[in-house]
Amino acid sequence: MHPLIAAILGVVEGLTEFLPVSSTGHLILASRLMGLAQTEFVKSFEIAIQLGAILAVVVLYRKTLFNDIEALKRVIVGFIPTGILGLVFYKIVKRYLLDSDATVLWALFLGGIALIAFELLHRSKPGTDGEADVRKITYRQALVIGVCQSVAMIPGVSRSAASVVGGLAQGIDRATTVRFSFLLAVPTMLAATGLDLIKSRGSFVAGDATALAIGAAVSFAVALLAIKFLLKYVRTHTFIPFGIYRIAVALAFWSLLR
Repeated sequence: MHPLIAAILGVVEGLTEFLPVSSTGHLILASRLMGLAQTEFVKSFEIAIQLGAILAVVVLYRKTLFNDIEALKRVIVGFIPTGILGLVFYKIVKRYLLDSDATVLWALFLGGIALIAFELLHRSKPGTDGEADVRKITYRQALVIGVCQSVAMIPGVSRSAASVVGGLAQGIDRATTVRFSFLLAVPTMLAATGLDLIKSRGSFVAGDATALAIGAAVSFAVALLAIKFLLKYVRTHTFIPFGIYRIAVALAFWSLLR
């Protein structure tokens, strides 16, 4: 993979991992636009560069991750459903769903409609939230958020959108839900990336390490900015614009791929 392509995909990953638009879906579509075949390496690359985005969360929330035991317990509980279901459905997702443009586009389209509908019906509005405190999330609420997040194994659904909606639907304030979604991303993405690298190590060659390093480094830098942006955004805005964006992207790609 050319270093420029790796960098471009790193930008896409960093921008979209924590926004409710689906990073996996955008990486797949970006690869299509650049004419990249969905080889085993490209599929693994699209998963592995999430390491950069993971590091961005670790850097920004290192005190919570390493010092706040109560918050960490809730993150672990939230990860359990995705961890179990990820092991069970890993082969199906990678073999069939990551190759399916239709799956990605339908997930983006329907997910956009669902996001808009949820925000229109949801009572909690931006600007009404207090200071984010993950420790006020109950273990049951954390588990439900984890179940919602597991739906994002389908490319195009968006891990961020699923987990945030899962939290808001239970009455958790917007700022706390978004912060918990960031923290929950760490074990989720570490597990997904680690599992894929172990199972796909035979598909890598020596030169691939450079592309992975570039993609991860770029995704780290861009993810830092994306996280800070979203934290400010949710205090004064809903996710409706993201829902509209998802629908527009799906329709645009449908017209291009016809």
